[in-house]
Amino acid sequence: MREKEIDSIKINEFQIFDRYENDIIAAFSTRFGGVSEGEYESMNLSFYIGDKNELVFENYKRFSNAIGIEFESLVFSAQKHHNNIKIVKKEDAGKGLIKPRDYDDIDGLVTNVKGLPLTTLHADCTPIFFYDPINCVIGLAHAGWRGTTMEIVGNMIDIMVKKFDSNVSNIKIAIGPAICGKCYEVGEDVKIELDKMSLDVSEWIIQKDEKYYIDIAQINKKILLSKGILNENIELDNLCTKENSEMYFSHRKHGLKRGCQAAFIQLKNK
Repeated sequence: MREKEIDSIKINEFQIFDRYENDIIAAFSTRFGGVSEGEYESMNLSFYIGDKNELVFENYKRFSNAIGIEFESLVFSAQKHHNNIKIVKKEDAGKGLIKPRDYDDIDGLVTNVKGLPLTTLHADCTPIFFYDPINCVIGLAHAGWRGTTMEIVGNMIDIMVKKFDSNVSNIKIAIGPAICGKCYEVGEDVKIELDKMSLDVSEWIIQKDEKYYIDIAQINKKILLSKGILNENIELDNLCTKENSEMYFSHRKHGLKRGCQAAFIQLKNK
């Protein structure tokens, strides 16, 4: 991953997508370059945490302009920490921003329609970008511990294969900034759900007294590998949102009084 700055807006991009710069746009926001104030300073991209709507709209306009996507076409998830994925169609453009969503409980988005920027929100949970350059399919997933234990990324791969004829060997994936295994403390309830998963992820769980520390980014990578994704086709960032809270909003660091980052991916119109 690398950082790019445009008009004071700091943007994260991914090297795994470099060769496809004429085909897709994929980016992850940081705290910098927006107009929000106080605990939301400055590039807050969530409407649902107490910030002023007009400031969040302006932030989306600025960030969209910086990365080259159409603000009015953004399509939003409806995140409930589940593994449900929506296949996005042309008529979904603008839903969640300038049009109401007619769907709920959606933590993943996938499409083969050009010019439709998919959007998910994050403040420690893992952003995961998918791209099949052969069949021109993109996907985006929000994976917290619940979505991870429900294997949302495996569900995304299944949909890309079954609905869009993707071959797993062609799919490129970027796993963006999220809370790291040293910082993500969870209780026994989460450990129980991890133990129910279809694969053994114990190597990414560390027990200290009665608490556990889990690396959700690495667990998602293991799920992807188990689905047949090639290791060389996965870029995993390893940058912790809590440890780098000056750069990112972090739920575990800032609590409820904070903003959110957003992940974006779009097939370019050509």
